[in-house]
Amino acid sequence: MMEEFFWIVAIVAIIFVACPAVILHYQAELRKTKSISTDDERLVDDLWKTAQRLERRVEALETILDREAPDWRRDYQERPNA
Repeated sequence: MMEEFFWIVAIVAIIFVACPAVILHYQAELRKTKSISTDDERLVDDLWKTAQRLERRVEALETILDREAPDWRRDYQERPNA
């Protein structure tokens, strides 16, 4: 009788405690790997700042070219953003 009770408790514990714990553990691990790390976040931020600096430089160069050679855009019409 006692041995049967032990097996019933063990099976109930496995079903209602161990299985959900394992599932929740792997869900948490999956969420961790889906989010970006602090190093990746820093890299993206640095790349964004670099892109903004480069865009400002291009705009400055275009402004200079507009003053110094006003027809330069006509010579580069194949470039849509020029």
